[in-house]
Amino acid sequence: MASNIMERNAAITGIGQSVIGRKVGRTGLSLTVEAAMNAIADAGLTPADIDGVSTWPGRRQEALSVSPVGAPDIKEALNLKLNWYSGGLEGPGQLIAVINAVMAVVTGQARHVLVYRTLMEATERPARGSDGRAQGAQAWLQPFHAYGAATFMACHASRYMKYYGMKREQLAQIPINSRRNASLNPKAVFREPFTLDDYMSARMVSTPFCLLDCDVPVDGSTAVIVSHVDTAKDRPKPPVFVEAMAGVLYGRDSWDQGDDMTTMAARDAGQRLWQRTDLKPKDVDVAELYDGFSMLSVFWLEALGFCKKGEAAAFIEGGKRIALEGELPLNTNGGQLSAGRMHAYGLFHEACVQLRGEGGARQVKDPQVAAVGGGGGMLAGAFLLRR
Repeated sequence: MASNIMERNAAITGIGQSVIGRKVGRTGLSLTVEAAMNAIADAGLTPADIDGVSTWPGRRQEALSVSPVGAPDIKEALNLKLNWYSGGLEGPGQLIAVINAVMAVVTGQARHVLVYRTLMEATERPARGSDGRAQGAQAWLQPFHAYGAATFMACHASRYMKYYGMKREQLAQIPINSRRNASLNPKAVFREPFTLDDYMSARMVSTPFCLLDCDVPVDGSTAVIVSHVDTAKDRPKPPVFVEAMAGVLYGRDSWDQGDDMTTMAARDAGQRLWQRTDLKPKDVDVAELYDGFSMLSVFWLEALGFCKKGEAAAFIEGGKRIALEGELPLNTNGGQLSAGRMHAYGLFHEACVQLRGEGGARQVKDPQVAAVGGGGGMLAGAFLLRR
C-alpha cells in the first residue's frame, strides 16, 4: 500500500437533505437548494465559502426524472463563484461525484465542494421518443422483454441463487432488515415493518424479485460538503474523514458480458478499496451498501469481504448479523428499499450520520468506521469513512 493515500486529506464537514417523498410537489431545483443550504449550514459555512460543485450525472434534458439539476443550475441559484465544478454520466457509479470532489480538494482545485444528487423519479416519467418508443440501448433490450433494471438484475440473481443455493427466504432478510431500520427513521418513505410471510406473498416483479426487493422511486435531494482536511477542525460538527476510496473499471462495460455473472463490478472496487488502507473488513462497524435491488447488497457484502464468495446467504440468514445490534449493521436508515432511492447518496449521508452519532433511535453503538458501496452492474464506487 502506498504510504501517501491522498484521499485522507479530505473530510466530510457538512451533510443535508431536502424533504424526500413520493411526489412532493416541488421542483428539482428547489429541492437541491434546500439540501445544499442545509449541508452548507451544517458545515458552518455560507454559499460564499463554496468554491466547488460536483454532481452526477449532471443535467440531462432527456432524462429529467434522474438528472433534473446540473452544476450551472445550482451555481446560479446560490450565486456561487466556482474555482472548479464537475458533472457527467461516465464514472465508477453514482458516487463518482464524491470521488471527484475529494480529488478536487486534495489537489487544491477547491477548498469546500458542494456535492449533491437530486431525483424526481416519483413525479417525472422517463423520456421516450416522439413515437413513444424507447431510445438508445433500451430499444435493443425491450424486444426481449428486458423492460428495466429489475429484469437485468433478476438474471444475475437467478444465476447466483442456482449456483450457490441461495433461497428467497434468505434473500428476504435484506428488505426485512431495511424496513425494520426504516421504522426508526422518521424520513423514510415506507416505515411499516413486514414479515417473511408478507415477503413471500408479495407480488412478483421479475423472478426471483418481488415488489419488496425493489427500491422506491422518490423526489428529493441529498448534499454533502467535501472539504480539505485542514479546515475540518474549524467546523461546528465532528468531521467524517475519508480513509480510502475506489472506483475501477476492470471488467466489461456490460450487463451481460461479464466474466462472472454471479458478481458485478463491486468485486473489483472492493479489492481496490482494501489495497488503499491497513484496515480490514473486521474493522468496519456499519455498512451502507447499495440496494437498488436486494441482491445488490448481497454482491456488495461479498465484494467487500464481509463474507466469502457464495456465503452471503448463510451470513444474512435470520437477519441477526445485519441488524442494528448485530456484528455488521446494514443500511441503517432503511436503505433505498424503504427510505427511498437516492442512488447511494442517501447511504453515504447515513454513514456520516452514524459516524457523527446522530442516528437517534437507529444509532449504532459507537461506530468508528463505515463502509459505503454504490452502484450495480458495471458501475461501482466504494468508500471507507472514519471518525
